[in-house]
Amino acid sequence: MAAVPAPHDASDVLERFWRYVQVPTTSADEHADRVPSTPEQKDLANLLADELRGIGAEDVQVTEHAYVLARIPASPGAEDRPRLGLIAHLDTTEVVSGTGVRPRIVSYTGGPLVAGARDGETIQIGPDKLPDLDALVGEDLVVTDGTTLLGADDKAGIAEIMALASRLAKEPSLPHPPLVICFCPDEEIGHGAALLDIEAFGCEAAYTVDGGPVGELEWECFNAAEAVVRFRGRSIHPGDAKGRMVNAANLACAYHALLPAEQRPEHTEGYEGFIHLEGISATCEHATARYIVRDHDAERFARKLDLVERAAAYVNAVQGDDVVTVEIKQQYRNMAEVVREHPELIERAKEAFRAAGVEPRELPIRGGTDGAQLSFRGLPCPNLSTGGYCCHGPNEFIPVSSLERMVDVLTELVARFA
Repeated sequence: MAAVPAPHDASDVLERFWRYVQVPTTSADEHADRVPSTPEQKDLANLLADELRGIGAEDVQVTEHAYVLARIPASPGAEDRPRLGLIAHLDTTEVVSGTGVRPRIVSYTGGPLVAGARDGETIQIGPDKLPDLDALVGEDLVVTDGTTLLGADDKAGIAEIMALASRLAKEPSLPHPPLVICFCPDEEIGHGAALLDIEAFGCEAAYTVDGGPVGELEWECFNAAEAVVRFRGRSIHPGDAKGRMVNAANLACAYHALLPAEQRPEHTEGYEGFIHLEGISATCEHATARYIVRDHDAERFARKLDLVERAAAYVNAVQGDDVVTVEIKQQYRNMAEVVREHPELIERAKEAFRAAGVEPRELPIRGGTDGAQLSFRGLPCPNLSTGGYCCHGPNEFIPVSSLERMVDVLTELVARFA
């Protein structure tokens, strides 16, 4: 499929974003034992590395695991300032296809925002579901054709960092300390920055650019774990099943019914955590359910994990056999525990937003970023907005003005570290 050309009058950041979203980089949880989990992520990594070299970045490399690393020299007089890191991720979620993305621009005039159609169904979202749309009337919005996600999470962050690097190369007098850039693979499946050599990266603080609408500033996130629950059945011909069959699919249903419905993500917001059934596969003989467990508060998080295990114990007690097993994998912790010790990172980010004409909004992340991992590995790393909306779905979009404004925010931010 031929690439969709960017609008002829596209700004630097829009042109970059337009190209990047058309490079498929979906990560794959089934291949989480390797990094990157999909080879396509390395295609984008190599493209970005070439572009970084072209704008004069130094020490540019793509590691064997598809991490893109580069250094931007400081402006005159700021050479001795501590290095500052800027981070975004290469991959997009596997929940919705990221292959064959065909971006287009809609001049939004109100009402439902129509992306396109899929399987005869119009893909749209209106102010009744997304009240923020009312404030976007008159804006040019980048959307998809409705058959894929857009990839603003996190190719908008990549484009904004790349546009900043290009701006600094063209105007080296703009104040900034030595900058180090990292684009990571597999953030969507929990690997993220796990293999980043922080000592070699060589900075004392960093920011991920991986948030939502412009102005969001996030330094609190969920504590997170994955729970894989397996059910062992006994398959017998249904004509001879009485007293003998154990249906693993029914065990999975009984187990799920024990978890409180009010703790599902569709019923929670703000600081409320959740237990989310991501997927289930089931036959009479075997069933597997995958859950993610989230909460900002460490004690409530521990109680949710305990509930997941007690539900399994209850089903086993009813069956009189160990037919249910639970495997819990810790994923990340609330980075607020670390970042709150570095209030200057928050204050400088707020100053940068305001200097660029944006009122900052401090919000808890209802998810995680590479910054959560990095913060607990010794690199405090708050998260900045990209400008995108409705990530992980075909309704995903981003205002052109948000892409451009975030480059201004980053310009103001790095100046405050010079």
